[in-house]
Amino acid sequence: MRRIPPSYALASLLVLALVVWLALGDFQRFQSTPAENHDTHGESLARVEVSTQPSTLYIPQVVVQGQLAAAREAVLRANVAGLVAEIPVSQGEHVQLGETLLVLESEALPERLQQARDELALAQAEYAGAQNLRRRELISQPELLRLQSALSASAAQLAQLEKQLRDTRPSAPFEGVLDRVQVEMGDLLQPGEEWARLVDDRHLKGEAWVSQQQVGALSEGLPVAARLLNGGELTGEVSYISRRADEATRTFYVEVLLDNPERQRLAGGSAELTITLPPRAVHTLSPALFNLDERGQLAIRHLDAENRVVQSAVELVSADTQRAYVSGLPDPVTLITLGAGLVSPGEEVTPVPAQEGGNALTH
Repeated sequence: MRRIPPSYALASLLVLALVVWLALGDFQRFQSTPAENHDTHGESLARVEVSTQPSTLYIPQVVVQGQLAAAREAVLRANVAGLVAEIPVSQGEHVQLGETLLVLESEALPERLQQARDELALAQAEYAGAQNLRRRELISQPELLRLQSALSASAAQLAQLEKQLRDTRPSAPFEGVLDRVQVEMGDLLQPGEEWARLVDDRHLKGEAWVSQQQVGALSEGLPVAARLLNGGELTGEVSYISRRADEATRTFYVEVLLDNPERQRLAGGSAELTITLPPRAVHTLSPALFNLDERGQLAIRHLDAENRVVQSAVELVSADTQRAYVSGLPDPVTLITLGAGLVSPGEEVTPVPAQEGGNALTH
C-alpha cells in the first residue's frame, strides 16, 4: 500500500478544519441573531398599476343635419269666384291676425244680405206672435211649426250670405308675412285657386332624422342650438319625436321649434342641429382599458376596497380616439391602468399608484 505524501495529508486536514469552522461559525451566528420576519404573502401577489378617479359631469349632445321651415305657413286660396277689386296688403308686408288681405267684387251681395236680415226679422216677429196665439189655442200646432221652420230657413240664408261676403274679403288666419302674391287688380279668381302664401317666420321649425341608437335619449323640451350656414345660431327646444321609424331608413323624425326674433330669411335652408341631453355622471378613461365580459358587453377592471379585481359592465356614453366617457362604475373608482390582462376577477393584487408604476412593475 502506497503511503500518502505528507503534503497531501496536511492539505486535506486544513480543508476539513476550514469546513468545520465555517459550519460552526454560521450555526453560532444563526443561534445568536434573531430570525427576520419576511412577509412572503405580499411578495407573491401580482402587482398592477392603478389610478383612483372620481366621476365628473358630462353633458352629452346629439348632432344631426336638419332642414328649416317656417313654424306656420298657409297657402291662400279663393273660396268664391270673383274679380280682384283691391289688394290692401303688399307682398312682403307684415299682417296681423284677422287683417283683410284681398277684396273681390261682391256684385249685389250687400243688398242681398240686407234683404236676408229683413226677412229674418220678419220671420222672428211672425214666430213670436204665433207663440202667443198658440198659448191661447188660436192657431194649430202645425202652423206654429211652419213658422218656426221659416225662421230657421231665414237664419240659414243670412248665415250663408254672410259667409259669401267674408269669402270676398279673405283675412289673415294668423300673424305673419304675406308672401308670393300671384294676382293683380282685375284678375278673375276661381274657387280653390291659389293667390298668395302667408308665412309666420317669428319661429322656425327644424326637421331632422335621428338613428335608433340616438332616439332613446331624446325627449320633448330638450334645448336645441341650430348652427346656420352664415355662422349664426338660433336656439329653441325639441317639440316632437315620431313614434315610428321610417321603413326605408329605420330613422325617427324629429321636430324642433326655434326662435327667430330678427325674422331672418332662413325657411327652406339647412342647419346643424345640436340637441343637448341631460348631464350624466361619467368616468373618463382611455379606450385601451376596455375588455369584453362573458356576455360580450364592454367592461372595465378595477379594484374594490380589499384590493380584489372587479370587472364591471359599463355603458359607453361617448368616445373619441383619445378618451371614452362611461357610466356604471363606482364613484370614486380605482382603475387598473396597467396589468389588467394579467389578473382575473376576484384575485387579490398589490396596487401600485400610476405615478410609480413605471418602475415598480418592472422589478
